[in-house]
Parts: sequence; structure tokens; C-alpha cells
Amino acid sequence: MKPSKPDTFMDTFKTVFYAIVIAMVVRTFAYEPFNIPPGSMKPTLLIGDYLFVSKFSYGYSKYSLPFSLPLIEDRIFFTEPERGDVVVFKLPKDNKTDYIKRIVGLPGDRLQVVKGILHVNGTAVGRENVDDFMEEDYAGSFRRTPQYAETLPNGVVHNILEESDTGFLDNTQIYVVPEGHYFGMGDNRDHSNDSRVLNAVGYIPAKNLVGRAEFMFFSLDGKAWEIWKWPSTVRFSRIFSGIE
Repeated sequence: MKPSKPDTFMDTFKTVFYAIVIAMVVRTFAYEPFNIPPGSMKPTLLIGDYLFVSKFSYGYSKYSLPFSLPLIEDRIFFTEPERGDVVVFKLPKDNKTDYIKRIVGLPGDRLQVVKGILHVNGTAVGRENVDDFMEEDYAGSFRRTPQYAETLPNGVVHNILEESDTGFLDNTQIYVVPEGHYFGMGDNRDHSNDSRVLNAVGYIPAKNLVGRAEFMFFSLDGKAWEIWKWPSTVRFSRIFSGIE
């Protein structure tokens, strides 16, 4: 005996409803997808990278919830970010815009950039020149940018781009990170609007943390809607790679 049309419709409706609920639960409490539109985190993250952010890494705040519903006062189940974590947070200036930066300063730290080199609590971090970062533009020409391996005080090593050591943000004031806040910088040091610019980004409140960037699930060097070009524009080597 075949099910009646109303029964079939209700079964389909229930399936779709349950799928939406499960997706919302996963997105709220486990992993949320993000797309990287700017280039401030090169070479770690490239324009066109799609990544998953773990929502549980630092506990939960209202910014973990859909539409930033004010159901959580501060943070619950809070775990401190570690120096070197790549994090997504709500821009403190408007509490709406999603930003992604690397945590280089913890509460109480004194930070300063001197001739392009980051200093943490009066000590310069390690910076070693590695192979230049090569990037092809839309005209097919390759651009070469100096690349360095930076070693943070806790031993985390990651690559940064630094075109020169004389730029606007290569020699800064001394920053003292307030309690309950963090200091984030982009890995593309000369092209990153980050905590060095106090009136634009500034210190990152703990409650504004959305989560830690974990791994990429897709990467595209082109426009997502141009599906016919995917065989040549998808960066297959970056798919499911971790973020360090």
C-alpha cells in the first residue's frame, strides 16, 4: 500500500526540519564555516579559502549564537586562547563584522613592533628568512614577497609576509594588553588592519571571540559561481589541510 500524498509531504517536511535543526546545532555549538575574502592572513590563509572554525575551543558567548542573541552575559566554559592561535572574532568597533587574526599577545603582555620585528615583553621574537612567497596575479605575472618564519615565545612557528621593515605599522608604540583582552595581528604584516591600529581594531575582548580556525574544507583561486572553471581553479592541495 502506497503512502498517501499528505503522509509523503509530512515525512519530507520532517526530514528537512530535522536536517535544519541539526545543522543549526552543529553551527552554533561545534563548527561554523567561514570564507576568507581579504589577504591580511597570507601566506597562512589565501583569498578564496573556506574554513571551519571550532565554536567550542574558547567556550561560548552571545556571539556564538545565531544573530548574536543576548542569551549569554559574558562567556561560559571559557578556555584561554593560546599564543599563535588563528581566531575569528567580532570586530570590537561594531560587534558585528567577522575578523580573523593570529593571537600574539595575551592579557598583561607588553608588545611593540620595532623595525618590523615583534617584541613581546621586551624580547624580540625569532624571525628567520625563508623562501619568498610567490603569487600569480590575474594577468599571469608572478609577484615575489619576502617571507619569514616567526617563532613566538611559546614555541609556535608560523610564516609571515613582510615587504619592508619601514612601513607605517613596522615601528609602533608599546601596547599593554588589558585584562580579559587579546592582541591579534595578521600574518601579512604590511597589509593587515589589526590590533596595532587601536582606533580601528584594537584589543580583542574575550567575549568577542567566535572560535579557533581549524582546517580548510575548500579553496578556490577564482569566482565560486564559475563552476566550469573549478578543475583549474580549485586548490586541491589545500582542502582539509590544518591551519597553523
